[in-house]
Amino acid sequence: MGRPSDYSQQVATEICARLVEGKSLRAICLDNQMPGLRTVMTWLATKEEFQQQYARAKEEQADTLADEILHIADTPQPGLKTETSEKGTKTIEGDMIEHRRLQVDARKWIASKLKPKKYGDKLAVGGDSDAPPIRIQKIERVLVHANTSDPDR
Repeated sequence: MGRPSDYSQQVATEICARLVEGKSLRAICLDNQMPGLRTVMTWLATKEEFQQQYARAKEEQADTLADEILHIADTPQPGLKTETSEKGTKTIEGDMIEHRRLQVDARKWIASKLKPKKYGDKLAVGGDSDAPPIRIQKIERVLVHANTSDPDR
């Protein structure tokens, strides 16, 4: 059986379910049981019901990514690192903290784009409750032509 290419609600629902689980559309489309990426993009351009379902799934995906961030941050990931010095090269086993940091940062960035109101940077335009904006009134300078013979001037 080949990849599905005709639109079906069942396949669309499966794609969206996998998105909500945190999978990327690219990873989903690499599965031989799923349609190719070009087919899915065509469906998104032509099937309004799929567009809406996909948009909801992507928003929900942000919450999954936030959950993954906690898991990654709380779970050490053992791995091997090599260190080279004057004495030679040695392999050390340790936590892959740099890799975990990259995973967390990528998920934070994606979540902030998928659900900016919840996970995006908060900008205090116009101040916040602790430091409200101050209104500055326009002050006009009036030049007074003083007598140039004034000794105080």
